[in-house]
Amino acid sequence: MVAHMKGFPWGTGLLLLFATVVAAAVGGLVSGGEADPWYAALNKPALTPPGLAFRLVWPALFLLMIAGGLTVLWRAGDNHAASSPLGIYYTMLTVNVAWSLAFFGFHEVALALGVLIALWLLIVAMMQAFWRYSQLAALLQVPYLAWVSFAFYLNASIWIMN
Repeated sequence: MVAHMKGFPWGTGLLLLFATVVAAAVGGLVSGGEADPWYAALNKPALTPPGLAFRLVWPALFLLMIAGGLTVLWRAGDNHAASSPLGIYYTMLTVNVAWSLAFFGFHEVALALGVLIALWLLIVAMMQAFWRYSQLAALLQVPYLAWVSFAFYLNASIWIMN
């Protein structure tokens, strides 16, 4: 009888990496930042960081997301065991892109604020699901949760000020 060895599910790992890169790329394409005339014309709160901060922070956050997701997948050992936390992960990625589309794509600041609340709740749920497999994977998402909390302040302020 051959002993079952849990190996890393490479196909699922590559899918996670690909999905995250696509989400980051779509968000980046939609989010024109300071170069977007609509965004540039908005009244913004005093704590709005310069465009460079967004270009530096988001890649780091996506790398932390990938590291957390891959850690959970590795610790789970197979697709089935990781299906719940990774299902939340993929939902979170989708909502992340939805925020970019709502805010930058459609200029719907109030809708984007609602999407941001959903994103924040999904990040918390993802962290809880990750925690069951790896405390490190969950803790790697703390900067993302903090950034999205700050984004809530920015989004809400822009909604109020405009």
